[in-house]
Amino acid sequence: MKIICIGRNYTDHIAELNNEKPTDPVVFLKPDTAILLKKQPFFIPDFSSDVHYEVEVLVKINRIGKHIEKEFAHKYYNEIGLGIDFTARDLQKKLKEKGLPWEKAKSFDGAAVIGDTWINKSEIEDINNLNFTLEKNAQVVQKGNTSLMLWKIDELIEYVSKYFTLKIGDVIFTGTPSGVGKVNPEDKLKGFIEDKQIFNIKIK
Repeated sequence: MKIICIGRNYTDHIAELNNEKPTDPVVFLKPDTAILLKKQPFFIPDFSSDVHYEVEVLVKINRIGKHIEKEFAHKYYNEIGLGIDFTARDLQKKLKEKGLPWEKAKSFDGAAVIGDTWINKSEIEDINNLNFTLEKNAQVVQKGNTSLMLWKIDELIEYVSKYFTLKIGDVIFTGTPSGVGKVNPEDKLKGFIEDKQIFNIKIK
């Protein structure tokens, strides 16, 4: 499986990191070894002192596709989830300053949280008006709505499939809203789609 991540897909998050607004979706990949194992805590890696959480709506691909047109993109997924794109922000900053790829900062072991629960899209009234939140130690730190995406889910599938053949089981991380921040040992993170809890992890 592939983990396909979209960066800079919410204007307020672009602003909080002082990034330039892209003209096309920013795409990067995580290997399957980046997936945090079920019921395991997230261990802050020893090569970073500034790991950030980034909560994101996830899409699970359910059929093989290439050069998918937007009008047919909805046929390539049935389930929506929630996860975290953990980012070693200090390492990412150094890599960006040198014009180097981000993988070491984004794709290390455990850097991709995929929630335990997937929601069938038939249960969702409007996939482009979906609320999601992240709580850190019982306080809401990120709130988002898919209506605020620069590129909606079907547009992302169309764009990504120009470059990568999508296969069954691939997961697309669709971008994070503002409110990203540092994690510390003993933090507890809970993610919700609307009022449904999707994941609950501890930081070590």
